[in-house]
Amino acid sequence: MYRIGKEELKEIEKVIKSMELFRVGDPKKGHLQECYKFEREWAKKIGTKYSLLMSGGGTSALICGLVGLDIGPGDEVLIPSYTFMATATSVLMVGAIPVVVEVDQTCTIDPDDIEKKITKNTKAVIPVHMVGFPCNMGKIMKIAKKYNLKVLEDCCQAVGGSFKGKHLGSWGDVGAYSFNYFKIISCGEGGAIVTDDKIVYEKASIFHDSGTVFRPYAGEFSIPIFLGFQFRASEIMGAIMRIQLRRLDKILNDLRKNKKRLMEELKNEIKDINFAPSNDIEGDCGIMLPIRFEDEDIAKKFASIVGGYRPIDSGKHVWFDWKPVIEKRIWHKDSLNPYNLPENKNLRINYTKEMYPKSIENLSKTVFVSISLEWKAKDIKEKLNLIKRAFEEANKNGN
Repeated sequence: MYRIGKEELKEIEKVIKSMELFRVGDPKKGHLQECYKFEREWAKKIGTKYSLLMSGGGTSALICGLVGLDIGPGDEVLIPSYTFMATATSVLMVGAIPVVVEVDQTCTIDPDDIEKKITKNTKAVIPVHMVGFPCNMGKIMKIAKKYNLKVLEDCCQAVGGSFKGKHLGSWGDVGAYSFNYFKIISCGEGGAIVTDDKIVYEKASIFHDSGTVFRPYAGEFSIPIFLGFQFRASEIMGAIMRIQLRRLDKILNDLRKNKKRLMEELKNEIKDINFAPSNDIEGDCGIMLPIRFEDEDIAKKFASIVGGYRPIDSGKHVWFDWKPVIEKRIWHKDSLNPYNLPENKNLRINYTKEMYPKSIENLSKTVFVSISLEWKAKDIKEKLNLIKRAFEEANKNGN
């Protein structure tokens, strides 16, 4: 969580005093409509027609997005080799099979490998804007159009980011966000989707609330009500998110400003420094500074000195870290396991290190240095000096 304070407390107090904590209620009886208001404000911010706030973080948002896109057994969904396991989890939860795609030097999904991995069973792709880095949505959308693929943008680590001036989440058919504790704006464990497609929105909305059939708005939907899960947000979550949304632009501005200044000073001080390429540095959220090395041992040494890390070493964000997925232990009964479903018997279900050499190279030779939005000039100077020392020592020891 980046910033939170008295403003959120005041809004929570209002909700508690209203005695209306459930997200559905009558405003004539004192219901504050916090969730609905946030959804309108979020849709307007991202530039879409529809938005849906929910509990369960980005995982629930991804699952609801896939339900909205009608993805299920017999379908393959392309996902990057570098992402949190929830990206794969969401695909499996709807009965489909995740197919892993290489990441390029930007540490985001490689559009060229997307095209190589497409088969007649491929129905969707999930570009993940990891650590605030925008994917190349221009190329991805062209490929999706060419092969008639659905696009679900995983914006969980890039809330508020953009590509070519257009907000992440508004490029694809659906955008999914996480508002959990570790994200740019947060209400603890929230999530959301956005879309311009009414049917996608309706399916996601029905699925996210197992009691939809009893809601006053149920008759407004154009499709039959079906059973889903329980990912409803509370009015307290909605109240917090409305204040967090007001903080978003300032948070991103401070992150981007500090990252830009550090990069500029590093370019002046270290002639051989090589930043990992960006698909859109202006739309980047500014969370992380990626430094690229030609030798992975030098990268490892640099990371240990500077206090950064190589993405290959994250322990949970690379495909081989997803133990339940790799071992195909999904759900609590074998009969429910997507890997065992007859519809999926001819799909690609294996993931070995030999299959993703490009990802291993790129994730091994890149070092991430975290950016703080609270840095002042002296803090940036200290970080600059630390990086300079780490760069010199790592390269000295590597030669």
